[in-house]
Amino acid sequence: MQNIIEAAWENRELLKDSATQSTIREVIELLDKGKLRVAEPKGNDWQVNEWIKKAVILYFPIQKMETMEVGIFEYYDKMKLKSNYESLGVRVVPNAVARYGAYLAKGVILMPSYVNIGAYVDSGTMVDTWATVGSCAQIGKDVHLSGGVGIGGVLEPVQAAPVIIEDGCFIGSRCIVVEGVHVRKEAVLGANVVLTKSTKIIDVTGSEPKEYKGMVPPRSVVIPGCYTKAFPAGHYQVPCALIIGQRKESTDLKTSLNNALREYDVAI
Repeated sequence: MQNIIEAAWENRELLKDSATQSTIREVIELLDKGKLRVAEPKGNDWQVNEWIKKAVILYFPIQKMETMEVGIFEYYDKMKLKSNYESLGVRVVPNAVARYGAYLAKGVILMPSYVNIGAYVDSGTMVDTWATVGSCAQIGKDVHLSGGVGIGGVLEPVQAAPVIIEDGCFIGSRCIVVEGVHVRKEAVLGANVVLTKSTKIIDVTGSEPKEYKGMVPPRSVVIPGCYTKAFPAGHYQVPCALIIGQRKESTDLKTSLNNALREYDVAI
């Protein structure tokens, strides 16, 4: 399959070939069932499968626009919606939408929210009201994406890593995590934390600050912050994220985000 996808990526004329189209659709079906992933754990790191991202991109031009009716709602798109949630063991509250080609594991709960093609959402995870999981994002087990959270998607450039939220993380209300940022196991992001690839993530728990970019260490408790940066017009405050502590081993993984942050006297 990879060879066929790579050939079609280099020569789009091959998209007219029925065998190529069939292979692309097979890849999307395997993504939908969780048998393939755009990114997957490999040792202590993650491996991005670029060829699968290419298949997702190539899926769009071979699909035709069609009208879909769901109750009183009408959609006009190239992509089917996921279905058969009862058999999947997934709870879906009205107005939640997941696209075909996104994987939802047993025990996932979707409040009114959106999950895009290529995403992987593992068991026990809650996608809360008006949260969005972008294309190819990887969400671990027992994660809570709070209300209004924006998890960015990435298709192009194909070499770009997707956003990865590992097992047991709490992502607070209105957080934004984009551009392939990697949030490690059991980290806690307080409300309104914004993480991009260039955002400074500063650990202020020691005698000297320690800076990260693109990655939140395991069990970190993170809140919004700012630092002073010099510009030609003067010195101004620039947003960053502050690691203010570590989630204690005694903290129940099912506890609320408020409780996780209360230990550090932080409002949310």
